[in-house]
Amino acid sequence: MARTDSKAEAKAGGGKKPGRLSQLRQIYTVTRQADPKLPLWMLGGFVVTLLVAFGLGVLIGHAVYLTILGVPLAVMVALVIMSRLAERSAYQRMAGQPGVAGAVLKNIRRGWYVEDEPVAVDPRTRDLVFRAIGRPGVALVTEGPLPRVQRLVDGERQRITRVLGTNVPIMVVHVGDGEGQVPLRRLNSTLMKSRPTLTKTEVSQVIGRLRALGGVRPPIPKGVDPTRVRPDRKGVRGR
Repeated sequence: MARTDSKAEAKAGGGKKPGRLSQLRQIYTVTRQADPKLPLWMLGGFVVTLLVAFGLGVLIGHAVYLTILGVPLAVMVALVIMSRLAERSAYQRMAGQPGVAGAVLKNIRRGWYVEDEPVAVDPRTRDLVFRAIGRPGVALVTEGPLPRVQRLVDGERQRITRVLGTNVPIMVVHVGDGEGQVPLRRLNSTLMKSRPTLTKTEVSQVIGRLRALGGVRPPIPKGVDPTRVRPDRKGVRGR
């Protein structure tokens, strides 16, 4: 009986997920609100791709054939442009919210272990420090003005050094748009490009030691909860 009821609800559209075209329309609508020039950028990419395909076709004597083949490629280029602009607008909407660096950090690809909560917090100023561990070493990711957040970084660095010694590299990434800071959209790529210095076994040992160390658990300021809110990968990439 329960199965019959669930099927009836599914038919009624209660648990129906949005289709691919519906998702693309939503992404297009939201991105166009943030960037009204989106249609022009997409149209430009589409036309330029078709012109390139037509030009190559003229050179080899198959202009019509290559132009037809260029249509799906031109559509793909337009969608890629939309996804890039959607990604940029998504990061712009999130910028400035407390905890957003942790939310973005949670979406980093394999090879990094990210703490569930900030390891250092200043409730008065809303400055935060997040910690990630990978083959390049320990990464401390900060939110807040550089001079002010440095106190939190120094404190966390001392805690880590007492447990790990000085053999494990500690890198600091300041998130922001100012001088000496890394834009939010480039946070994960910056960590992924870091040079590996530890083996996988050493990374596991570092994770174990820092877990035993624990972290600071003061209240997180209101804003983006890094343990729950994460950028929509499908929306960002247009997939």
